[in-house]
Amino acid sequence: MIKHFMPAALLASVMIMGCSEPSEPKSVVQAESEQSADSAISAEEQRLNQFFADSFAEDLARRPFNASYLGIKDNHDKWNSVSESFQDATRVLAEERLAATADVDLEQISAPRQLSLDLYRLSIQRQLKMDDFRHEDYVMHQFRGPHTSVPSGLINVHQIGDVADAEAYIGRINNVSVYFDEVIEQLNIRSDKGLFLVDWMYPQIVASANNVITGAPFEESDKDSAIWADFQEKVAALAIESAEKQRLLDAAREGLINNLKPAYERLIATIETQSEAAHTDDGIWRFENGDEYYQALLSWFTTTDLTADDIHNLGLANVERIQNEMRSVMKSVGFEGSLQEFFVDLRGNADIRYPNTDEGRDAYLSDTRNAIDAMRAKLPEFFGILPKAELKVKRVEAFRERSAGKAFYQSPPPDGSRPGIYYANLYDMSSMPKTDLEALAFHEGVPGHHLQLSIATELQGVPEFQRYLRFTAFSEGWGLYSEYLSKEMGFYQDPYSEFGRLAMELWRAARLVVDTGLHSKRWTREEAIAYLIENTPNAEWDCTKAIERYIAMPGQATAYMVGKIRILELREMARELLGEQFDIREFHDTVLGSGPVPLDVLEANIKAMIAAKS
Repeated sequence: MIKHFMPAALLASVMIMGCSEPSEPKSVVQAESEQSADSAISAEEQRLNQFFADSFAEDLARRPFNASYLGIKDNHDKWNSVSESFQDATRVLAEERLAATADVDLEQISAPRQLSLDLYRLSIQRQLKMDDFRHEDYVMHQFRGPHTSVPSGLINVHQIGDVADAEAYIGRINNVSVYFDEVIEQLNIRSDKGLFLVDWMYPQIVASANNVITGAPFEESDKDSAIWADFQEKVAALAIESAEKQRLLDAAREGLINNLKPAYERLIATIETQSEAAHTDDGIWRFENGDEYYQALLSWFTTTDLTADDIHNLGLANVERIQNEMRSVMKSVGFEGSLQEFFVDLRGNADIRYPNTDEGRDAYLSDTRNAIDAMRAKLPEFFGILPKAELKVKRVEAFRERSAGKAFYQSPPPDGSRPGIYYANLYDMSSMPKTDLEALAFHEGVPGHHLQLSIATELQGVPEFQRYLRFTAFSEGWGLYSEYLSKEMGFYQDPYSEFGRLAMELWRAARLVVDTGLHSKRWTREEAIAYLIENTPNAEWDCTKAIERYIAMPGQATAYMVGKIRILELREMARELLGEQFDIREFHDTVLGSGPVPLDVLEANIKAMIAAKS
């Protein structure tokens, strides 16, 4: 899963897409071919390019933490605003931009820039569609939100290379107060409308928030809090006088105690008060516009018009298919009994798990790095375009590991100042069996998210906004396709590892069933957990955390299988039509070389590749 790959606010600022569709989009392959015939850039295209550049710059100026994420240090001491007035202004700006692109003379711009324009307009249309449900969207939940993005942003994004960076870090510590007051405003707006979280979410949020302000300097403790430890480490690495280091440390300590801690305490108090009126129903069907909102989310995440029933039935069909494949593997290892009995056997099998110790966690990280290194050696056989950015494998930090997801990826900035990071949640080693290690590493690392997102970030010759577009069905579909592709590349030699790959795919198929079950068919949390326990080999804790994730992020989990199926369908279409001319490297470069796109544009790209070779 891509999670912060990019902060949620940054996704909004670069305008994630998928609800609407661009009018007759042209593929990048087709577009570049057409442009080669006439390389002259018209005045109209120059004007459009400048408009794109100005819009992107304006977005970063309005959202300073997004700029920091991309390595830009303007207003480096501030957080993104989430105030209602800011969001109102953002909507007006989006409408103005949409109107401003209406009079572009399409005959005067190249085919690649027509594609850029289609994507730009689509992004705004999607942004406006989802803003119609602004207050139905959760401000925070147990997996992510301002309470965890503050420490993770400071630790993982805000680099300190000089005194100015350190002072900006201190500024961000102090400005958490302003940021959280805006968050509380949003929570209160939703409270007034009766749009509460589910009751069981609140204690988890409070626990994660309290973790941030636990330890020194917030209290007498031998253990430093995560932010304080990070700031001390970064300042210690600066080549400055000791007195200057002490000045920075004193200022940070004061900010943590006098600004950040009270801000967290106000936020926690608000959450605890609202928990008293919380809902006990789990799905968003409970909202007045819940059904309409859920359909909008399904369209957003899958970039299709599939209904909840369509997706539910697709899930059931793929659960049956994958379970039949698993039975073949089960027989190959000599297990006698039903598939469900095999699931139970695997859940209790200590041989396929690392010890729940620091040594076991270190072994997991080491084996993951080895698997990724082995994959890197194979990539040139299947890909022409390869990423330049480095990849780091890291354990999820202690302050958020109890509530965070199983694994996720954070993409690098374009300047290369930070690597891409694959986060593995090693809080409970029973939920991270050895059988799943390869598939997880290939999904989050290479050839999955790191390869795809780094290539997109490193694209040249496209407007900057286009490099940061996000379509969940494309990106997560690619991640799941990468797990399947890795088998064709020669991995999963151990039958238990192959079973683990199938278990990961089964997990994504079951998601289609339980996500729609929760938010459309009114399943309870307990019913959904029971479905996963019955139909997958995952541990009960894993099943519970997954269902809680799907409740917190409705619709998102449906994109994986929908996207993977479509990528594989397009590959087999190309293979059938091209015969001996089919080149797997060319196919993958065509998929990734356009950057993230909705599934209909991906289809256009592949059809253009086929036409060019026919």
